[in-house]
Amino acid sequence: MHKSKVRTNAMRMLDRAKIPYEAVEYVHGSNDPVDGMSVAAGLGEDPASVFKTLVTQSGNSHFVFLVPVAEELDLKRCARAAGVKHLEMLPLKELTSVTGYVRGGCSPIGMKKKFRTFADSSLAGREEVYVSGGQIGLQLKMKPADLLRAVEITLADIARQGE
Repeated sequence: MHKSKVRTNAMRMLDRAKIPYEAVEYVHGSNDPVDGMSVAAGLGEDPASVFKTLVTQSGNSHFVFLVPVAEELDLKRCARAAGVKHLEMLPLKELTSVTGYVRGGCSPIGMKKKFRTFADSSLAGREEVYVSGGQIGLQLKMKPADLLRAVEITLADIARQGE
């Protein structure tokens, strides 16, 4: 089930819920960029199967969005999906205090609080997907149905092609 000896909150939560996953570590040097395309390359996987976790805010409310690493959030579509007028990215300096995770290691599973979570609808069409395991250098490989069991996720068209 797991290749990694590391245990993160995300992994503990999946283990408690008996949801299958594979923990996959990749090499990340201290000077390497922390971006999704580098993660996909490090895993040797199609960027369409590797999802990044992005956190937004609207007033005092926070929302989590998952999109393939080669794509970007369309904030207007995200706001529509969330039923709010306006969304903005959570300032990076607030990420750890809000989620319990750091940039590049933010998992949609096991955050400090439960936030409304959305994933690009392309997730459903993938055989397997990767999401952060809760730290830089660790990804969780899962079937989309298992990810949807682990986190209450609404599927929506929220991504646009990266530039």
